[in-house]
Amino acid sequence: MSGGRFAMTFIRGRSRRGKEGEGHVEKKQDSCSIGEGTERAETSTPVRAVISSGPGHGYHKEDSPFLNNADSSKGNEYYDRNLALFEEELDIRPKVSSLLSRLANYTNITQGAKEHEEAESAEISKKKTPKSPSMGTLMGVYLPCLQNIFGVILFLRLTWLVGIAGVLQSFCIVFMCCCCTMLTAISMSAIATNGVVPAGGSYFMISRSLGPEFGGAVGLCFYLGTTFAGAMYILGAIEILLAYIVPKAAIFKPIEPHEETTAMLNNMRIYGTMFLTLMCLVVFIGVKYVNKFASLFLGCVIISIFSIYVGVIKSAVQPPEFKICMLGNRTLSRNLFDVCAKTTIENNTIVTTKLWDMFCTKNITESCDEYFVQNNVTEIQGIPGVASGTIKENLWSSYMTKGEMLEKKSLPSVEAPGSRKNLAVYVYADITTTFTMLVGIFFPSVTGIMAGSNRSGDLKDAQKSIPVGTILAIATTSLIYLSSVILFGACIEDVVLRDKYGDAVMKNLVIGTLAWPSPWVIVIGSFFSTCGAGLQSLTGAPRLLQAIAKDNIVPFLRVFGNGKVNGEPTWALLLTAIIAEFGILIASLDMVAPILSMFFLMCYLFVNLACAVQTLLRTPNWRPRFKYYHWSLSFIGMSMCLALMFISSWYYALVATVIAGMIYKYIEYQGAEKEWGDGIRGLSLSAARYALLRLEEGPPHTKNWRPQLLVMLKLDEDLHVKHPRLLTFASQLKAGKGLTIVGSIIQGNFLENYGEAQAAEQTIKNLMTIEKVKGFCQVVVSSKVREGIAHLIQSCGLGGMKHNTVVMGWPYGWRQSEDPRAWKTFIDTVRVTTAGHLALLVPKNVSFYPSNLERFTEGHIDVWWIVHDGGMLMLLPFLLRQHKVWKKCKMRIFTVAQMDDNSIQMKKDLATFLYHLRIEAEVEVVEMHSSDISAYTYERTLMMEQRSQMLRQMRLSKTEREREAQLIKDRNSLIHPTNVYVDEEEMMYMYPDKIQMTWTKEKCESERNRGRTSTPNSFRELISIKPDQSNVRRMHTAVKLNEVIVNKSHDSKLVLLNMPGPPKNQDGDENYMEFLEVLTEGLERVLLVRGVLSKVESAVFPCRNELKIIRIIIWWNLFEWEDCAHVQSLMLACQWW
Repeated sequence: MSGGRFAMTFIRGRSRRGKEGEGHVEKKQDSCSIGEGTERAETSTPVRAVISSGPGHGYHKEDSPFLNNADSSKGNEYYDRNLALFEEELDIRPKVSSLLSRLANYTNITQGAKEHEEAESAEISKKKTPKSPSMGTLMGVYLPCLQNIFGVILFLRLTWLVGIAGVLQSFCIVFMCCCCTMLTAISMSAIATNGVVPAGGSYFMISRSLGPEFGGAVGLCFYLGTTFAGAMYILGAIEILLAYIVPKAAIFKPIEPHEETTAMLNNMRIYGTMFLTLMCLVVFIGVKYVNKFASLFLGCVIISIFSIYVGVIKSAVQPPEFKICMLGNRTLSRNLFDVCAKTTIENNTIVTTKLWDMFCTKNITESCDEYFVQNNVTEIQGIPGVASGTIKENLWSSYMTKGEMLEKKSLPSVEAPGSRKNLAVYVYADITTTFTMLVGIFFPSVTGIMAGSNRSGDLKDAQKSIPVGTILAIATTSLIYLSSVILFGACIEDVVLRDKYGDAVMKNLVIGTLAWPSPWVIVIGSFFSTCGAGLQSLTGAPRLLQAIAKDNIVPFLRVFGNGKVNGEPTWALLLTAIIAEFGILIASLDMVAPILSMFFLMCYLFVNLACAVQTLLRTPNWRPRFKYYHWSLSFIGMSMCLALMFISSWYYALVATVIAGMIYKYIEYQGAEKEWGDGIRGLSLSAARYALLRLEEGPPHTKNWRPQLLVMLKLDEDLHVKHPRLLTFASQLKAGKGLTIVGSIIQGNFLENYGEAQAAEQTIKNLMTIEKVKGFCQVVVSSKVREGIAHLIQSCGLGGMKHNTVVMGWPYGWRQSEDPRAWKTFIDTVRVTTAGHLALLVPKNVSFYPSNLERFTEGHIDVWWIVHDGGMLMLLPFLLRQHKVWKKCKMRIFTVAQMDDNSIQMKKDLATFLYHLRIEAEVEVVEMHSSDISAYTYERTLMMEQRSQMLRQMRLSKTEREREAQLIKDRNSLIHPTNVYVDEEEMMYMYPDKIQMTWTKEKCESERNRGRTSTPNSFRELISIKPDQSNVRRMHTAVKLNEVIVNKSHDSKLVLLNMPGPPKNQDGDENYMEFLEVLTEGLERVLLVRGVLSKVESAVFPCRNELKIIRIIIWWNLFEWEDCAHVQSLMLACQWW
């Protein structure tokens, strides 16, 4: 490899064809590009049969070591001998030749076709050969984009926009919109050439680049924009029909002059509904009819634009005759009268005209409109021509308010009051205009740039045609729009430009007055083009909705993925018609245009964002063939889209953003999970990496401390969680905040139990979903459970995101179990958490803990504060009460006083302490009087030690039996088979003395005699045993403290208690478990807490300077096996406070 090029060499081997019936056909889903997470197609691929002549895992075994063996060649004819080294994996790793053949046969799924169809029978597939795409850049991309970009705004509103905003500001509006679409086209070209774009167009590009949430939200917004575009085109067609073609077809007639606008809106609603119904029927009958007429509609557009340019050239020599009648400097509606004069001469007699009759009564000099009397009636040329110099007057803006009359400032006028009843004679503005509103009205005329990418399945070379065709189409339309702005300003009078409906030019379409040879060329051409654009919108919108529904990311849209047998989206078409009807009921082209501008701008914004994110992340999959892009261009395009959204209409922009946000959140929480290798996942990984590196810069401050949980779950033989309420408790404690890791251990060999671990992980994830626990799951396979737990506690988390608290269940039934592993694993875990400076939470009787559906309407959470653990006991009730289950429970704090303590002062100090902690709780100091050791305490201690001794004897007798079995095995074999699943510590526990496995006859006899005589002596010793005094004192403390706790907290909803650490001498482990059982006896719900002093202290405790002297009573008798130095340092710290 040199010079940045790849050199791929293929080794050809001999190919053999198997006999009929020996091979089989298997469906596979293959990626359309190597190393990319792109769309997959189902192809039928012949898979070679795997022939096994001996035992194994289904892999081929050589029959003979000789390659030229004739017999072996018969059994191995499906394998290429040149690839014998890889033959065992050919069923899962196909040869490159077969892979390339499948990739070469990959084709797109075109819009409107049934996606993911089942393979047909072999006979039908032979008869029907797929038609290869053959459309080039011109017919496949360029002309469809021209047809979609040119639309109703060009013919009905562009001249009006130039007249209102002036040539300069109009040029700025058009240039901004065209730049926005050009930058979007560059980003779209990069995305479209980075793979294949099937059905859905822009939705597909955004969803596969930014994920299903963004894709669904923007896809639905784009669908709404396309639907409203159909409504806008229908309204434009109705306006052309009723205003310029058949004005008499209007159903509603204005009675008063000021009712003309209302009547026009009602007419548009009626005819718009009729047109919508007719167009939907055409689309429902068949899309092929729409596609057949597409060329006709495109021809109308091209002819209309051509006639405009010819008319501009002709106007330089011979301007068309369109006279404008002016009264003073006011423009008059020319279609209401025939002669533009006050009087005329007929047969040498001065006769008043119809115009005079409109302003005056029967008399000539009396009862006339004052303004009519004071000003003259003149005629000016409406189309002066390109060489007239009228562009100087049209450079600047002339924004108008609703009801304002069109005036030509250069004409003389005498101000005089006029009659309101004559308002209908003048041409006046129907809406108030601003720069921002004009931006929203014009932007739909530059949309439609996605037409080429939507047809990628029909293109011969989509990755070449889409960029070239789209960018050329935008360049062509931009040039036409910009030149039209200048030419309109240079050829047409300013009052005519500002006349939206052509009242001043005999109700002619203003742009048609400039056309050659007749205005009817523009009128007829624009009518058919708008009808065609409406049909295209009503055809594309249902298919876009169908593509979204088939992706199954929005559950309530699944029904719209169905349609007719041929794949036509019937239900989606019905919904599109209903939404379009809402746009038609608005009935105003100027009101509908900003709505669809919002949706299109939002779509283009996310196309630019997708390109920028993919470029900046530099993902390996991002390899577009279109190279003329840069992330800065995408960022500028995204910024322009956002700016245009709020410039055109800030409240529409907010509504569109809210709609997109609601759809995004709905898909995030309710939609189906999809993994499309999108850029947002890559962005999340980059952000997570950055955050983790920031956390590693220094140790976290204790003010930011919160319990980051590692929940240890135990699974049964069927891989079901034994105590699911542990997850419930974790969810209530976390309330969705912080880190939660759920871990479990599977005993065994990783190579053999990998599938079992995956199943266990999926089971735990399902339970986490049910319990609404947001976190991570990790299952470890280990030959030794205790080592697995230690590894899990040590290795869980990443960087600064590591757990600081371990939650584990209580070993129920440890007393009845002969196996010491039931409680030794628990104690070892306690020791590991202590060594790792981690907090430990042990919920006892966890099955009685409330579920997330229960609610405690009253009750208490009792905290028995015996030793200082850094504030962990204070923090946990506060966190639990944030959850709705425990919210109404009150908090009580108990501490213990001895005989020489001032309990009254302790209660005051504790109340002051809680005040500084900002924790509301009841405080109570419990006095424990010193008393003699009761007979019950002595008996409990005796029973505990006798039970321990009895279990030792039972285990010892079991050991003797195993020794005899081992003796017989050693005599017959020199090899000692060891079991890899048995823990070495467990072996040492079962065999307390080191056993010599090489036996002599004397040793064997002595061991047998020792085993026979030891059992009676051990039982006699069991009866005469005397309890250890230290155990008696500890049992006395546990019994007395349990009596106090049960007396005070027997009706509490939860009791939190300090958990002492296990003794350093492991011989007392079993007694330690008994002490914990006695300490928590008679309590329904107990949470044993073992905190870490240095970790939590500042997170809960206030500044030391604000503290009064706090006396913390340490119950020494219960914890005398703890490290004395640690307790002394704690007492010194309390005295310093």
